Amino acid sequence: MKKILPLFLVLSIILSACSATETPAGDTKPASTKQGNETETVSTEESSVETVSRLEVDMEALKGLELSVWTPWYGVEQGLFETFVSEFNTNNEWGIKVTAQSQINFTNLYEVTTASLPTEDRPDLVIALPEHAQSWFADGVTTDLTEYVEDPLYGLKADDIPFAFWSQDISGKARVAVPAQRTAQVMLWNQTWADELNINVAPASADAFRSQACRAHTAMGKDAFAENDAMGGWIVDTQPMTAYAWMLSFGGGVLEEGNYRFLSPDNIDAFKFLRELSEANCAWQGAADPISSFANREALFITVSLSDLPNVTRAFASVENRDTWVVLPFPNKNGGSIAVYGSSYIVMKSTPEEQLAAWLFVRWLLDNEQDARWVEATHLFPLRESTVNLLGDYEKNHPQWKQAVELLSQGELQPQLGSWRTIKVMLGDGFAHMYRVNVPSGQVAAILAQMETMAKDLSK
Repeated sequence: MKKILPLFLVLSIILSACSATETPAGDTKPASTKQGNETETVSTEESSVETVSRLEVDMEALKGLELSVWTPWYGVEQGLFETFVSEFNTNNEWGIKVTAQSQINFTNLYEVTTASLPTEDRPDLVIALPEHAQSWFADGVTTDLTEYVEDPLYGLKADDIPFAFWSQDISGKARVAVPAQRTAQVMLWNQTWADELNINVAPASADAFRSQACRAHTAMGKDAFAENDAMGGWIVDTQPMTAYAWMLSFGGGVLEEGNYRFLSPDNIDAFKFLRELSEANCAWQGAADPISSFANREALFITVSLSDLPNVTRAFASVENRDTWVVLPFPNKNGGSIAVYGSSYIVMKSTPEEQLAAWLFVRWLLDNEQDARWVEATHLFPLRESTVNLLGDYEKNHPQWKQAVELLSQGELQPQLGSWRTIKVMLGDGFAHMYRVNVPSGQVAAILAQMETMAKDLSK
């Protein structure tokens, strides 16, 4: 005890000293945050930290400023966007007023916007495709958003925006836009049917994909219905992003050292693989509605866009099919890949005040709350990883959407070139032509050579 008692005394003295420096929980004063026109101050009892904007815009000049925003949407998306506009107009602290005008689709939007650029009727903000942003930036009519993103006061923390989203809108060192919506083509696989075919795992390579597709086709030929004998495997999809995703899955693509290159060994392997799949009747064409065919077990695999997932759910319900179906990447030995695409917010060049006002609206649109509402309305990817925290109920009711979100680490970019606007159309046309005329698998190099020649001509 003689040795222990002094130790207790020492501990008592230390604890007494610590308690003298702590503030009781009930008396704690929260840090106060005050935002002025150009600075933000965070105060505590010990220190004061001031955040100052580097944009050198008088915030008073934003009051009552009117912005014109042009969109490619109609229907549900346009309706929700106009709701966002109304909420922003009512609640934003700067008094900015936004008006939204639909241009119906991306093609019309690009043409109308391009025609308006020399006039005073051009928009302040456009929601268009990344390749549109690249083209307009090359023409010097859009704003490099780097200083806005990095501004200490009005910037954007982008560390929870996936790489495949955030990196798309870059030209050299300039940020030509920021993501507005992102989606991808994905593979769907009927797991229940696969189990019945003694297939226990999803295809993790192109060879496994071919084996499973061919097994499904063989099974169709063994039932009592002759009309489905040509069905069973993958329903051919000639959408440009499907062709691009297959090329990526084989390690290919459409660019080499910044130039278009279609005639490459990897691309030849991809196209040859797909044509051989058709030649073996393990991939088939002619489905009136691939989603309905998938729900009716006429295909083990189909490819769809993320926005199609609710339609697949409804199709299964309509035929009372309780099979489990799963979202997969395009298969390869590296875990698979998906090609990500979608629209972006593009701030057109105008006055410093109008550019900042447009940026403040964009930043507000990228908040988690608005991001979550976009997901629930469109069924596309959340732009921020942290937004998933607001989508717990949505995840439970849309398990395949969750599976798609989990594939984002395998997402890959589109070409960061304005010419991709026309090249991707050519890619889709060439891919469809290959099936339309039944090009033999040994001659796919000729199709790719034609694509490369056309790409070089179109990109001049």
